[in-house]
Amino acid sequence: MRKVPVNEAIGQVLGHDIIKIIPGREKCRAFRRGQIITAADVPLLQDLGKEHIYIWEAGEELIHEDEAALRLAQSASGPGINLSEPSHGRVNLIAAYDGLLKIQVDQLHWINNLDSVIFATLHNNRTVVKEQKLAGTRVVPITVERSLVEEAEKLCSNPRPLVLVKPFKNLWTAVITTGNEVCYGRIKDGFGRVIRKKITPFGGRFMSQTIVPDSPEIIAAEIHRFIGEGADFIIITGGMSVDPDDVTPLGIKASGAEVVFYGAPVLPGSQFMLAYQGHVPICGVPGGALYSKFTTLDLLLPRIFAEERINRSDIVALGHGGFCEECKVCHFPACPFGKATYV
Repeated sequence: MRKVPVNEAIGQVLGHDIIKIIPGREKCRAFRRGQIITAADVPLLQDLGKEHIYIWEAGEELIHEDEAALRLAQSASGPGINLSEPSHGRVNLIAAYDGLLKIQVDQLHWINNLDSVIFATLHNNRTVVKEQKLAGTRVVPITVERSLVEEAEKLCSNPRPLVLVKPFKNLWTAVITTGNEVCYGRIKDGFGRVIRKKITPFGGRFMSQTIVPDSPEIIAAEIHRFIGEGADFIIITGGMSVDPDDVTPLGIKASGAEVVFYGAPVLPGSQFMLAYQGHVPICGVPGGALYSKFTTLDLLLPRIFAEERINRSDIVALGHGGFCEECKVCHFPACPFGKATYV
């Protein structure tokens, strides 16, 4: 790159985009990289406050910002990622389909620790939709050394792609509702409708719902029955508190399932249990899910439908960001709730 006065740049090749900004109204590209400067362009450039511009002079050891951003984005992209065209030295990573966004957070930190390299993303484990912008990358100067780009490319792709989207699987979902008061008709069940609504965005296929009394043995038997009939996912509603008649945790344990945790550092939704019977996840959901819009269940559903095996350390990490502010206008999942740094 060579810096020249604009009135001496006629006939030269512009080395960078130039942006025009009208506060509160417009931001657009007034001049494009590669454009040949004409005499008519000189006063327009001066109107934009440009007395000098950079002229592009190719060099083997320097890479232009557009090429650098594109190379970084390509190296960082795993399955489910499309790329925008370079613009203003920046490339965006875009979801190719609906799914679960995965960010390798440690790698992201390593990349951003390099001088002159920028990579910004949405939170890890975020539900995203097709054509949603997920991340963006650029370098700070107009040109950077080739060796820096090559180093950043390695960090973007190793040991895994920095950014990818896992598609959701159409899991057959069975619901077991517990409680003598519901089983014997004293009150009407409200969970069936709620659970159907929650699994629909992920393509969940509602298998069926059964209502059982407060009996660990019956709960365990229903778990085995549903698995035998092909359930991919079982949600058990009610009976999760410390009341003596609430025996759902005992029923899950009695089934022989491996309990990952009981009691999540999330409010609302702390009296929640996650277990696995082989590859089948089993969620014990407390009654709070009937009146709280989003709870622990909502934080874990995207990962379950992406067929991730959730472990105890994943749940422990939810405490950072696990306090719902219960805003009057809810923007979940575009909010801090459940957005732990490293999960």
